[in-house]
Amino acid sequence: MNKRAAELPDHPNCLNCGTELRGQYCGHCGQRARSRLISLWELLQDAFGDLFELDSRLWRTLIPLLARPGRLTRDYLEGRRARYMPPFRMYLVLSVVFFVVAFFDPRDDLSLLFEPEPAPEEQTAGKDATRPEVREALDELAAEGVAGKNDEGGIDFSIDPETGECTLDDAGYEEMPEWLRKRLTRDRLEGICERISADGAKTFSGLLLDNIPIALIVLLPFMALVLKGLYPLSRRYFVEHLLFFLHFHAFFFLILTLEILFSRLASLVFVPEAIVALILVAASFYIPVYLYKAMRTVYAQGHLLTFTKYVALVIAYGVGATFTMLGALFFALLSV
Repeated sequence: MNKRAAELPDHPNCLNCGTELRGQYCGHCGQRARSRLISLWELLQDAFGDLFELDSRLWRTLIPLLARPGRLTRDYLEGRRARYMPPFRMYLVLSVVFFVVAFFDPRDDLSLLFEPEPAPEEQTAGKDATRPEVREALDELAAEGVAGKNDEGGIDFSIDPETGECTLDDAGYEEMPEWLRKRLTRDRLEGICERISADGAKTFSGLLLDNIPIALIVLLPFMALVLKGLYPLSRRYFVEHLLFFLHFHAFFFLILTLEILFSRLASLVFVPEAIVALILVAASFYIPVYLYKAMRTVYAQGHLLTFTKYVALVIAYGVGATFTMLGALFFALLSV
């Protein structure tokens, strides 16, 4: 049997879409014509091929995403799209990778595989139960008056970020807004407090972490509206501004993931702490610089005008992020 005969399809029509075959691949859907069983090696190539092929869409997307601010957005808007990963898919993949790298703790999430470590005698049962990333969120919640003592009236409801202990004093309950009292009744608050204290806020921490990705997705259209207001004469559609922030948030997840991986790797190979801190600070400063350069690349306005809009965008971003994170905290409380 010659090579040409071996390459002929097994069936006259594509098994995937039914189109008549004229070669090794379907001209309509692109599926391979031959229906033989694929090998284990081919399965591995399908799964990891893009990771190890330097010319794959993965690297053609990640490298400009990281090093060329605004390039992906501009290319996509100008019609150069096939060479890159689809924007929303890239956003979802990088967000999942970030949350796995940042919050996955094998000893916590796969606790059955590890022997429990004896707790120091001086620690209480709930001590240090709350994850560090949640402590900051709880402090922010207290600062906004949602949790914590309110000296001007309102309910005294607080969660200790260190121990996860919850305390409740409803002396100022009647001062709360009507809409909030309908949702946070005295009985409900007492139940929430009991459940939070019972497990050292672990359930609350998990619910909060589950809500953060949703809050970030909610933030995207809000920021796209802000961009549309900042560039009213650009004649760009809302979805084009949304694309800008999809790419920026994808970059944000990517740079944070790289920072976390670098800091963990540096601790294993004993890199001096001063060098690690310098690199992490430089990477953190790169984030606002990246946003400014991306605005320049995509919207092509002068430095002064871009900087003015950049400042307004950063302020709006801070306000939007604060409210969406507080929303995540509020819904976590209601879900406990």
